[in-house]
Amino acid sequence: MHPAVLLAASGGAGITLTPTSSGLLGSNTLQGLVNGVGFWALLACLAGLVIGAAAWALGAHTNNYQHASTGRRAVLVSGAAALVIGAAGPLLNFLFSQGQGLH
Repeated sequence: MHPAVLLAASGGAGITLTPTSSGLLGSNTLQGLVNGVGFWALLACLAGLVIGAAAWALGAHTNNYQHASTGRRAVLVSGAAALVIGAAGPLLNFLFSQGQGLH
């Protein structure tokens, strides 16, 4: 029989998950590492946005559709990536809280 079925049938308390930063040693270091990676990712987005905007402008100025299109796509992808990076924490917290509400 499935373990969840056995747990429900036995009237057990169930399994819970409560994330906490004090649960393991090095949690603060790991949080700092993730923050640093996020910073580098935002710098990469900034570089992609600037380079893409320059390619878009040069392509449009020289009537080169391929370069203008590639530059426009780089600008849009860099902006979307920065949006996802900025929303990562709140988005994960929202999804986790929604998952906690499932019974």
